[in-house]
Amino acid sequence: MHSVSPRIRALAAAVLCVVIALVAALAVDSRLDRHWILRGLTLFLALCCAALLATDQTRRLRQIITAIGLLMFGLVFPVSQTTWSKPPEIDFALAVATDAENAAVKEARSVVTVEDVRAATEARGGAVGSLLTGPRDEIRGSEAFPLIVRPKPNQGRPRACITFTNGLEAEVRSC
Repeated sequence: MHSVSPRIRALAAAVLCVVIALVAALAVDSRLDRHWILRGLTLFLALCCAALLATDQTRRLRQIITAIGLLMFGLVFPVSQTTWSKPPEIDFALAVATDAENAAVKEARSVVTVEDVRAATEARGGAVGSLLTGPRDEIRGSEAFPLIVRPKPNQGRPRACITFTNGLEAEVRSC
């Protein structure tokens, strides 16, 4: 049986890691933070493991450890980052942002207002602003962008923040 050169295997693994990293990053909604620094760091570590796989062929244990590192940094971490990028409160905020944008477009406006977001949030059964927790506490994040959006009116955390830049471009993040 003819075996593949270790350098060819390492090159194939590196190319596969780059493809997985790019596909996983671009699979995240563009309105969300894609965590490019963290993704770049995991890709760098995966490429380092691929380089080790190409150069160090002396001990079987090192090859196994390097292959496990390649699997973790090249596949598991990028896919996990993509999966965990949309918890339920972020899904709710993305839906609210879409509804608010549609309301602004329907009224022929080029800017989404705070009232559009408030109406979309209330239509979906949520609330805008922080939860009032004490007698001297004040509600934050309900008058200007970034707005705090909660999927349930009586839920304090987790929550999401929505900002609209350039009129209709929504940015959603955890807050």
